Amino acid sequence: MNKGKILSACGVSAGYGKNNILHDISFSVGEHEVVGLLGANGCGKTTLLKSICRIIPYNGTVEICGQNLRQLSAKQLARLCSYIPQRSGISIDISALDVVLMGFNPELRILETPNAAMRERAMKMLSLVGLENRAQENYSSFSEGQKQLCILARSMVRECRLMLMDEPESALDFGGRYLMLDAVKNVTVHHPCSALVTLHDPQLALNICTRILLVKNGEIVSEIEPEINDLSEMEERLAEVYGPLSVHLCKGKNGKDQLVLIKE
Repeated sequence: MNKGKILSACGVSAGYGKNNILHDISFSVGEHEVVGLLGANGCGKTTLLKSICRIIPYNGTVEICGQNLRQLSAKQLARLCSYIPQRSGISIDISALDVVLMGFNPELRILETPNAAMRERAMKMLSLVGLENRAQENYSSFSEGQKQLCILARSMVRECRLMLMDEPESALDFGGRYLMLDAVKNVTVHHPCSALVTLHDPQLALNICTRILLVKNGEIVSEIEPEINDLSEMEERLAEVYGPLSVHLCKGKNGKDQLVLIKE
């Protein structure tokens, strides 16, 4: 399924001031992949996303679709890459539909408004995240979880090549977490794009992500491919970050296999 590299990072180091959080990180993300970043708070997951978005400076080389990140203008980067931070930062009265339509801003000229096809696409994305009946409601009235789903719809509305998501499940309930990541996976399967997602929940990552990068002290210490690695390999690699645990393969009432973690 992986047809080529969407994102390539080589020797990336970054931090805040003189304090480096990331240390010489190298990895790639292929087309149609959902790659999860797992690790304890402060390990460098968010710092890595901010580096790729050029929110903070970095050393090393980052390429998106073969183009050097430093050589891209802000508009070119926005066309290739979307970013969902932990908090949206939207504090004005605006409808959910208008929030999603913001995703088209990199494609619009000054004072140009979204056309009918864009509005139709925005409604489709709201439907995908379960908010189609709330399109005209004030975004500010939404719960934090609903706001995250709305921002996810904004991220997916335009077919950019790379989606960067920083703990998108943190404000969602159990069902909402799987709804969000299933929507992301569905988009990456049917379009030539990929996603890099920081997550708190390793069980969610095991059941949704194509590949998982385990981050510790600013370095990638291991990698997991849930469809390839056996249970003992996954246990050993997860233990580097989370301590002793066991991974079990269970079958749900719908007949689908699910990976379940138990802390030992």
